[in-house]
Amino acid sequence: MNITEQDIEHITNLGVTKDQVEQQFQILKEGIPFANLRSAATKGNGLVVLKPEEEKQLVQHYEDNKSSIHPLKFTPASGAATRMFKFLFEFVEDYNPQDGSINAYINKKGVPELRLFFVGLESFPFYKRIRARIKEKYGKDGADINENRLRFVKIMLEEKELNFGKKPKGLFPFHSYKKYVAAAFEEHLFEGALYATKDTVTRLHFTVSKEHQKRFTKRFHKRKDYIERKTGMTFDISYSYQDSATDTVAITESNTLLRDQEGKLIFRPGGHGALIKNLNEQDADIIFIKNIDNVVVNKYKTQVAYYKKMLAGKLLSLQARSFEYLKKIDNQSELVDSERQEIAAFLENDLFLRLPATFKKLENAAQTDLLRKLLDRPIRVCGMVKNEGEPGGGPFWVLHEDGTESLQIIESVQINPDDKEQQEILKNATHFNPVDIICGVKNYKGEKYNLLNYVDYKAGFIASKSYQGKKIKALEHPGLWNGAMAHWNTIFIEVPLVTFNPVKTVNDLLKPAHQVK
Repeated sequence: MNITEQDIEHITNLGVTKDQVEQQFQILKEGIPFANLRSAATKGNGLVVLKPEEEKQLVQHYEDNKSSIHPLKFTPASGAATRMFKFLFEFVEDYNPQDGSINAYINKKGVPELRLFFVGLESFPFYKRIRARIKEKYGKDGADINENRLRFVKIMLEEKELNFGKKPKGLFPFHSYKKYVAAAFEEHLFEGALYATKDTVTRLHFTVSKEHQKRFTKRFHKRKDYIERKTGMTFDISYSYQDSATDTVAITESNTLLRDQEGKLIFRPGGHGALIKNLNEQDADIIFIKNIDNVVVNKYKTQVAYYKKMLAGKLLSLQARSFEYLKKIDNQSELVDSERQEIAAFLENDLFLRLPATFKKLENAAQTDLLRKLLDRPIRVCGMVKNEGEPGGGPFWVLHEDGTESLQIIESVQINPDDKEQQEILKNATHFNPVDIICGVKNYKGEKYNLLNYVDYKAGFIASKSYQGKKIKALEHPGLWNGAMAHWNTIFIEVPLVTFNPVKTVNDLLKPAHQVK
């Protein structure tokens, strides 16, 4: 691997150790084994589908108990909006008005999303702002509609203009109301006020890029009075960055460490799985996790919040029983058979843990020790929506090296593309994960779990990237809701599609959940 003294100095300055670099190098060189799927988690097989009256009871359970807990809303928000405009960047680069109309370009290149963009132009929340800038720059529209549309896109994307592609996604204009245009960041404040509250305080934490934090802070102070007046809440907002100590090395196709022209090791951000460190630093009883781009306009927020409270009610209900059993184990010298059987039934039927086949053959004390170990872990309740062909992780039963099985959120890249049996299981998946997760991160004594102890470090990703035109292999940490939470107790519950409204491309802003009218 050839680590030099200069490398060690560089590594140390980043907060990384030589051992970590060696471990990352070996993983990149040897590869990461694919997940071993047993089956998709479906209704009656690891996925809970509740009746309306059951949902109401859980919502009420959360409402009845929230005064005694400290909730937090945790939102990864460091991503730039670049990918939202991929087809528009390509259009600006490729299209020449001298070669024909935009319609002809769309037909020739096969870009239906470009047609949809121009059809819906006036419905975008940034339309009036760009029109005002065009008027300021050009005075009035030109005679040619194709030239006008090209101008519109250039004003959006060019570095000297609005430069939307470099904006943080959280500060990008999402929704156009009568008197103002709301960014995704603000919509999370309005939504959080409906469930992530203690008395009249709403707590939110955003993971952001260091370079953009001041912009988030400035936006909040600009809108603070209005949002607090509308919600009746005050806001406790905190921020953190992805720690440089979670960056990872990359290797060339010939399995040597990637270096720059000066011979310095190149480190790359380790993916959203690195945020388990940020999550671990939060002090809250329960934590709501949701992506920055998954928000809706005001008229749908109450419905979305209803299902957040339903999932939180389920978490509190399961947690209360877990705590009760743990206290019993810790306070009694020995459990009787019926008590062990009751706890085992709870683990299997309510927490969906499959006990090893050898469990019944264990001595009484060994049975109790295992039951305690399985109960005393962080717990997460994950909303799952019906599969509508969207990309993303799904709920599966996974077989581990030690012969145990557990429920996991698995991404398609973790599944062997050449294994027909595994691909068949993937096809049979009925639901996928919209990143709608409620986390219980304290034990029954109120002590925080160290979440870093529950990561499956073998469940990372090796991504194919390029550097200076050459292919490289880059390592990403186990995903935040994939391998980073692999050893948590996991419950999957069906939630409706209204809870999942991500903005992956700019055209998603034309969907009903993002339109005020």
